[in-house]
Amino acid sequence: MKPILTLAACLPALAACGSTVKNVDPLGQVFPSVAGQSLQKQPVPIPGAYAGKPVVLLVGYVQETQFDLDRWAVGLTMAKLPVPAVEVPTIPGLVPSMISGWIDSGMRSGIPAEDWASVVCVYGADAKKIVAITGNQSPRNGRVFLLDAQGKVAWFHDRGFSAGKLAELDAKARELASRQ
Repeated sequence: MKPILTLAACLPALAACGSTVKNVDPLGQVFPSVAGQSLQKQPVPIPGAYAGKPVVLLVGYVQETQFDLDRWAVGLTMAKLPVPAVEVPTIPGLVPSMISGWIDSGMRSGIPAEDWASVVCVYGADAKKIVAITGNQSPRNGRVFLLDAQGKVAWFHDRGFSAGKLAELDAKARELASRQ
């Protein structure tokens, strides 16, 4: 329990070390190619690992984003979304990159092992690529992406969980899935 508390205390400070990037809407852009690693310690290129099929990415920049992303995850599960959903903790900066193993270990201690494959962490320069296409103002709000089969942002939301936006995402995901 102590490592999680330490992690909880450190992540906001680490995130504060980065610069604030004005929020932007990435709709229609191709998601940047980044190298991630699942909590199972497997490399996962994003969006490459999902090429040829739509995918939802739940991106969080700070630990406090987890509350928002958990609401999205529950909603997506209840809606029986027809595409995979992946949580993408995204932490730019040199220091987080240097201690990524420690941060990942803290996340593993709070997430059931059966869910580790669907949590893909992105650090450092690759995390900055994601920040660049969304911005990081209001970092507690998750960034929810629906990528099409070519990795293009087909739907995006960054203003907190909304049941209406979940229904909109679900409809768009079903439309994209039906094309497969």
